[in-house]
Amino acid sequence: MNEAALFTGDSNEAWELPSRGIVGMLCLIVAEATIFLIFVVAYVYYLGKSLAGSTPHDVLSIPIFTTICLLSSSITVHLAVSAVHHGRSMLASIWLVATVLLGTIFISGTAMEWYHLIYRDGLTIQTNLFGTTFYSLVGLHATHVIFGLLMLSFAFLFSLRGHLTTEQSNRMEVLALYWHFVDAVWVVVFLVVYVLGR
Repeated sequence: MNEAALFTGDSNEAWELPSRGIVGMLCLIVAEATIFLIFVVAYVYYLGKSLAGSTPHDVLSIPIFTTICLLSSSITVHLAVSAVHHGRSMLASIWLVATVLLGTIFISGTAMEWYHLIYRDGLTIQTNLFGTTFYSLVGLHATHVIFGLLMLSFAFLFSLRGHLTTEQSNRMEVLALYWHFVDAVWVVVFLVVYVLGR
């Protein structure tokens, strides 16, 4: 086990150290949050400074449906972790596949948005400062979503093979923590790029 118990003074109350997986993921999240912060600041700094080409107000529409799907996936992955905790492998599989589907809808919406921006509006990463910062920030987030979807898909396959048992609940918590982080970052990106930035 990755856990150790410490006893405090006279109370004899046990305090369990968090698992190395959770601590490692929290450290990764802090590092990733710093990177996202740099990209968000760069996007805001260069907002409105493009001398030519499309502006956010001209080409961006608010992705309400895909945002709802992504944020809903935080609920389904939480339910999947809860099911693993209670040893309900089949229920965990259902919630995991629901999470993957919701995340896939989100990333498909992003792909469709980019297709329209590139081929209909002519906005590429080289068009102007807006294009450069937009594709960098949203693309960084999309990369994290794709990585999370791959990990969730592996977890789903493990659950189908009966390998996702209560002993794996700690690993599922680590994976869910990453996915919650991806969703939280999207809230910031959504507000900065699609709401305030338009």
